[in-house]
Amino acid sequence: MTLPPDPRSYDLDAARTRLLPERRGKVDDSIPQLADADPDLCALALALPDGSIRSSRQATVSFSVQSAVKPFLFALALLDTDGAALDRVGIEPTGESFDAIKLESGTGRPPNPMVNAGALLTASLVEGSDPESRSARIARGLAAFAGRELEVDEDVAHNEHLLGDRNHALAHLMRAEGTLEPSADDTVAVYARSCATIVDAETLAVMGATLACGGVNPRTGERVVPERVARDVISVMATCGVYDGSGRWMRAVGVPAKSSVSGAIVLSAPGRLGAAVVSPPLDEQGTSVRGRLASEALSDDLALHSFASR
Repeated sequence: MTLPPDPRSYDLDAARTRLLPERRGKVDDSIPQLADADPDLCALALALPDGSIRSSRQATVSFSVQSAVKPFLFALALLDTDGAALDRVGIEPTGESFDAIKLESGTGRPPNPMVNAGALLTASLVEGSDPESRSARIARGLAAFAGRELEVDEDVAHNEHLLGDRNHALAHLMRAEGTLEPSADDTVAVYARSCATIVDAETLAVMGATLACGGVNPRTGERVVPERVARDVISVMATCGVYDGSGRWMRAVGVPAKSSVSGAIVLSAPGRLGAAVVSPPLDEQGTSVRGRLASEALSDDLALHSFASR
């Protein structure tokens, strides 16, 4: 059996250059800040278990994390509830869009933590007696995954809260079903603020690597979550992280991942590395067009596919 290629020698700038001619996709316009994103932004980063980072040009350009925050909200909810969050949210893929107004039949639970309903619920389950304390807890947790302090874009948070009509609808529906305890408005505010956290490709790669390394941040050496929590989160990323495209993603890429409308994708290859790609133009499923192509290339070139024989 041959050894997998060494990611430390992988030419990420060359990989980026191969992606630049791709012009398909459309930048998300759900809030003004996303609509104003640079469609030419394209960056890749790898974070390795030894704490080193490999990155391409533009890998330190900032953007709001958006839905790529969902695995980390799930992890914090599992940690803060000692695993009881698994009783409050399902873990099955839906085959529907990320913001579908749909809960599990008979239980009123969100179908999984990677869709908006599930992320709203998991954000409500972290420790804190009010929205401010829950947001502060999430900020500390995300900083631990990243290995550095992270800021929030207040304008993005405001517009996510103000314009998130479907999130408000989902929160009210969960309240009506008895699934959600905090008020709908407070819940949406906390989730909106989480999505407005500012990262870059290098930071997001480190966050993915923290999950891939069993919950230990490879840069700081800090145990952020127990190994079982990291395993559970990565498992759900594999089945639900790219919404109704998750099956096709796992066939083609084979690496657990979470996409976002900012054009970012975070990947966690257990025991191998964390990776992030960002390029704002999205396909019909809300996944970065260049990001998908980059992820397929990384999987092939670095032998990352979970189900490929080595």
